[in-house]
Amino acid sequence: MGIAKGLEYLNQGCDQHILHFDIKPQNILLDHNLNPKISDFGLAKLCSKEKSVVTMTEARGTMGYIAPEVLSSNFGKASHKSDVYSFGMMLLEMVGGRKNFDAKADTSQMNFPEWIHQRLNQGEELKIRIEEDDDVIIVRKLAVIGVWCIQWNAIDRPSIKVVTQMLEGDGSNLTVPSPFTTRNTTHVGPSTQELTIISELE
Repeated sequence: MGIAKGLEYLNQGCDQHILHFDIKPQNILLDHNLNPKISDFGLAKLCSKEKSVVTMTEARGTMGYIAPEVLSSNFGKASHKSDVYSFGMMLLEMVGGRKNFDAKADTSQMNFPEWIHQRLNQGEELKIRIEEDDDVIIVRKLAVIGVWCIQWNAIDRPSIKVVTQMLEGDGSNLTVPSPFTTRNTTHVGPSTQELTIISELE
């Protein structure tokens, strides 16, 4: 919740949009009260609130957390939804109890979301230690939210504000999205074609 609210502040609470582009567990620090702090803004981009999309001259971020549109312009333009993707991957790592990307293993970044998605659809247990019965509900909620966040098409991902609202809810009304190989018909955000594009060099 703290990380989501931090991202919401970066996207909406500042005078300019701040796109982090490197949300991952290593860049989330905890204080003595276990409050999360987003760190390492070395790859971050600023853009005005009137312009919501940036063009990328090269991919930036950490493999396993990079949104498809940041890797290739064929998937669209980078935006605040790119940080939502990274946040979703981080959520899935938490509930899946494993890294989403291991260059030395046979499983890949693409297989990891499918692994989570399959278990959600089949009602199988995710590989995380459950200490209380209520934890099962929390784990499923986080998994469903994570899967929504990592949709291949940015317009199919919720905004970070909606993600925060989903986290605050009890999760009873959350549905599992379609598989990643198909485009969802329900849009939870504006089409990138409607957004003003700015150059990365600006």
